[in-house]
Amino acid sequence: MGSVPADLSPDATGPAPTGTAPAPTGTVTRHGAWAWAAPFIFPTPASMRRVALAGVVANAGIIMTGAAVRLSASGLGCPDWPACTSSSLVAAHTSGDPIVHTYIEFTNRMLTFALMVVAVLVMVTAWRFRPPGTRRRGLVWLAAAQPLGVVAQAVLGGIVVLTNLNPASVSIHFLLSSTILALAVTLWSRCAEGDGPATRLVRADLRVLSVALVPVVALMLAAGTVVTGTGPLAGSTFVPHAGGGAAYVPRYHLPLEGVTQLHADIGWMLGTLVAVLAVCLQLTGAPRRVRRLGWLLLGLVGLQGVIGYAQYFSGLPAGLVWVHVSGSVLIWITALRLMFATRDRGPVPSAAGLGRVGRTLTVPAET
Repeated sequence: MGSVPADLSPDATGPAPTGTAPAPTGTVTRHGAWAWAAPFIFPTPASMRRVALAGVVANAGIIMTGAAVRLSASGLGCPDWPACTSSSLVAAHTSGDPIVHTYIEFTNRMLTFALMVVAVLVMVTAWRFRPPGTRRRGLVWLAAAQPLGVVAQAVLGGIVVLTNLNPASVSIHFLLSSTILALAVTLWSRCAEGDGPATRLVRADLRVLSVALVPVVALMLAAGTVVTGTGPLAGSTFVPHAGGGAAYVPRYHLPLEGVTQLHADIGWMLGTLVAVLAVCLQLTGAPRRVRRLGWLLLGLVGLQGVIGYAQYFSGLPAGLVWVHVSGSVLIWITALRLMFATRDRGPVPSAAGLGRVGRTLTVPAET
């Protein structure tokens, strides 16, 4: 067995002490085979933030790929769960549905394993992140939600398949993904700041408005799932286990025009609130970063509105709907980032724990 000194961290600098004896056989240096583990086992504030960002990207990505599965009518490409079909664990052709749908759905299922790897690395990194010498439990809980969320999503995804894409289960599936993404964004923001009391960086009413935008965006996301669950993009043109009779993917029994109008009304309300906030942040001299996020959110909401009307009046083409769904993910992330940016909780405490001299990591000796 060998040992890795605590300065395995990528941020560790400084010359080695003179007179230091050569490393014994089995000791892995910073540039050795185990150096890749340093950002996760000896995280610095910078590496913790990068790992947390990877969690945000991975969770946002799985929402977008899931939308692609639905909008390509591949939702039942694998008609069983957890296996793809009743006779095959992996992608296999099923009568009644094109094989390409099977491969699209199965690929998305495999991406869940990649998401789990990222989620576990995020959790391990948060567990090991101790810049003040003590573990930040709030960050650990936020990080732990990611692998737990992947498991919950896998089970819920199975329910979605086994209920032939029931729109209620599909809506919950999307909203749970959005909740996990929100926790990932929260972790990304919180790991870059301290645990001190929050201090407003903007006027009190603007701080309240920035917080109020988050539930409005969440309401818009929920309304969007109802529109999709009512419209023609059901997620599949093939219903397994239907026997010889006609069968259809279940839909919400709601007027499409009515739910679309409700979704649009929420969008107009959101756009108005964001416009007021962005202008007021500019006029009151808010910090530059806050102002930039305000204008970015306004631009995203405006573009989302244009895309929304374009897809409606062009007959809901799947590609444009996917762009609309992806835009909603970016709006969700930006609204959360803006909310966190309007207050300050102090800097991350200076490293005094894992980076101190003498802490070692035992690893197997190289043969």
